[in-house]
Amino acid sequence: MPQALIVAHGQPSDPEPAEQSLATYAAEVHALCEGVTVRSATLAAPDMFEQRVSELTDTAVIYPLFMAKGWFVTSALPKRLAGRALRILDPLGVDPDLPVLVATALYGRLHENQWKPEETDLVLAAHGSGRSRNPSAVARSFVAELEKQLTFRSIRPGFVEEPPSIADAASGLSTQALCLPFFACKGGHVLDDVPQELEAATFKGQVMPVVGELPQIKQHIAITLTRAFHSV
Repeated sequence: MPQALIVAHGQPSDPEPAEQSLATYAAEVHALCEGVTVRSATLAAPDMFEQRVSELTDTAVIYPLFMAKGWFVTSALPKRLAGRALRILDPLGVDPDLPVLVATALYGRLHENQWKPEETDLVLAAHGSGRSRNPSAVARSFVAELEKQLTFRSIRPGFVEEPPSIADAASGLSTQALCLPFFACKGGHVLDDVPQELEAATFKGQVMPVVGELPQIKQHIAITLTRAFHSV
């Protein structure tokens, strides 16, 4: 049976919870797949990635659960494959279908709240980077594409590691506002940094699930993995 490995960064300071969380995530995607065995590994858990790779056949694919096609996806992952010529698919954050999928989730929340998008503000809480412009460029490109799908009163990107901060982006908004954590996994930034920034901004709106946890996304990843083998 075709095999796929979902890979995420993980939490170097405490690898096991993130490893278990990703395993649960992969099991949910596996249940949605047709004829593909889906497993997982974080890069932070010692030797876990290498162990999982050793169990893969030569036709297996790697799915990076990352929001940017940066150093981890283009350099760290290939090096740690130790010469295995496995296909590495594009990461979640640069998937061309992502804006439409997220727009669907956002529209669902707006409908539940009986809010009009043009009367609602959206804060996009993203990672950013003090070393590379690539992560924030991906987030801003996503915003540009999302604006083609839904017309919010404003879409305000804010970042953990570069200006504008999430607190700056989320300040001065009414209760009719949403915050979308633009992250693949519910790691430390989503659990700690984003709530702290929103509290500093006295954000009164609602916080959406992290992008990677949206039901539409898990279904889409399952379809992507299934198609990866049908297209060969």
